[in-house]
Amino acid sequence: MAQQIEIGLNAAIVAMIDNNPCILRVPGPDALFADALPSGPFDPRTHRTMEIGLRGWVEEQTALQLGHVEQLYTFGDRGRHQSPDDSSPHIVSVGYLALTRVQPEQISALKMAGAGFRDWYEFLPWEDWRKGRPAMLDDEILPELARWAAIADKREHQSKDLRPSNRIRIAFGLDGTQWDEERALDRYELMYSAGLLDESVRDGRYKEKNVKSSTGRPMDHDHRRILATAVSRLRAKLKYRPVVFELMPTDFTLTALQQVVESIFGRSVHKQNFRRLVENAKLVEPTGASTSQTGGRPAALFRFRGEVLEERPAPGLRVGRLG
Repeated sequence: MAQQIEIGLNAAIVAMIDNNPCILRVPGPDALFADALPSGPFDPRTHRTMEIGLRGWVEEQTALQLGHVEQLYTFGDRGRHQSPDDSSPHIVSVGYLALTRVQPEQISALKMAGAGFRDWYEFLPWEDWRKGRPAMLDDEILPELARWAAIADKREHQSKDLRPSNRIRIAFGLDGTQWDEERALDRYELMYSAGLLDESVRDGRYKEKNVKSSTGRPMDHDHRRILATAVSRLRAKLKYRPVVFELMPTDFTLTALQQVVESIFGRSVHKQNFRRLVENAKLVEPTGASTSQTGGRPAALFRFRGEVLEERPAPGLRVGRLG
């Protein structure tokens, strides 16, 4: 008898809280995998499109109004929602990236329901370079990846470019290559394959994790992979579309804008270079007002200049990569 298949929708909902990129999490199944992404079914009888369905149940469950929404990927690997001998329908999930703005009262309401926002670097800590190169990369992650690749290279019959050692070199910016913030998903998948994540053990890939320290908060099912996909997509998107302003208040300082961009990319940007980039891109315009809430001298307030969308096809923030 053919197994039934159901379509679910998973949402990686991103908001900026204290200038940090945070992901909406809901309760997971147990103490270790206590975090999950919001999810809901797709009912074609009720919703004409998947995006309409996603927006509908997110608003119903969380009272959040989503701004930018885009489909990421379809996640349907066998076993992702099943335990052994489980005969229930196989769930194929369509992952989405969604951006929203939140108010303090919404955050409080979510907490009362057992949900809430968490900094996405709690789940992917090796991606945060704002205070320099994360020590965990050189202390444990890269040595263990090298050991895994030395074995995997020998047993996998494939071209040199697809060998694990070469994939690691490119994904982690080794041997003369650059760290590319857009490769967050590649790095997550290599770490999963090498047994460096709690999910690798839970899914039966390994008997125990191959590093002693924490490699971020695990998530239910393959939700951390969906999150890594969303991080990669948003980082890439910022370079050619002004979606960052979906996460900003209507009026903001250039310092606040820089902090948001840095927090998403996971690295610092030179202040004068950033301001020159924003000025040349003509993405913002002064409001004529200022704020004294920055703690120093009054800072000028700016707003997004929507006309830029009609002036050129790819208005984004093309900040340089880490060397």
